[in-house]
Amino acid sequence: MLDTSARLLRLLSLLQTPRAWPGSELAERLGVSGRTVRNDIDRLRELGYPVDATRGATGGYRLGAGAAMPPLLLDDEEAVAVTIALRTAATQGAVPGTEETSLRALAKLEQVLPSRLRRRVRTMQAYTVAVPADRPAPTVSADVLTALVSACRDRERLRFDYLDHAGSPTRRVVEPYRAVNWGQRWYLVAWDVEREDWRTFRVDRIQPRTPTGPRFTPRELPGGDAAAYVSRGVSSAAWRYCARVTVHAPAEAVAERISPAVGTVEALDSGTCVLVTGADTVQSLAVHLGMLDFDFEVTEPAELVAHLRCLADRYARSTAPAAEVAESR
Repeated sequence: MLDTSARLLRLLSLLQTPRAWPGSELAERLGVSGRTVRNDIDRLRELGYPVDATRGATGGYRLGAGAAMPPLLLDDEEAVAVTIALRTAATQGAVPGTEETSLRALAKLEQVLPSRLRRRVRTMQAYTVAVPADRPAPTVSADVLTALVSACRDRERLRFDYLDHAGSPTRRVVEPYRAVNWGQRWYLVAWDVEREDWRTFRVDRIQPRTPTGPRFTPRELPGGDAAAYVSRGVSSAAWRYCARVTVHAPAEAVAERISPAVGTVEALDSGTCVLVTGADTVQSLAVHLGMLDFDFEVTEPAELVAHLRCLADRYARSTAPAAEVAESR
């Protein structure tokens, strides 16, 4: 049987999972009586852990939200993951104002890490390197980001001033749905009320206006996936060359080799599909299409068609005709 301290830690670990625990099940897990479980629950409450209890067939004990945050119990993998995330936020975060708080939280966590975990974290830090961005990531105000996600949660219309791609100021009224972090930027996926269409807005260009409201009835997200919608829109907007490619393979097979961030796949029939993709150079596009390892046809852009013809001639010249190979033998 576990001693009292070990049992309390085990009980706390169980209560931190997102479910209600019947007293009988806790007693069975801990190998104690129901009375002991009730006494241990009282001890946790005295230590500041807000343990809620509900009656009924679906009732039980669960860890609730309190006025102050009590100590958390993390397993090894959770502790390492949180430490790495805090270090990244402190050194590479794109949300100003969170660096200092991340450092404070990181210092507290590293102070109590067991030596075996501290060694894992330091090894991760010493042998991983972040590639510097070509240009600094745009910063996002924590207050603005909080205001946006609060409007998403409360399903309230949002009014804000916005700088478009050309830097021209506009005023928008939207129904906000999700804030999406893609690459080094934050985006807001929203229904534009005046334009009656879905739009993606860069959060660093948004200046919210108050008050928010009224509440709106939710719509179905485009494609059911806000992240995929943002990645498709952002990628295509950034591409210098866009291509619509007919691929002679099932859509499912092509989709397995294409990230939503670099293209979309539309089925034509069971054995043919259309790939919409792009890149900054036709050379990159040609390489990616060749790596599909499927037959394909390209009609546009003209620069890509010309480059593929040039590659075809070059590859043909690089291999001797079959007759010459036979003679050389």
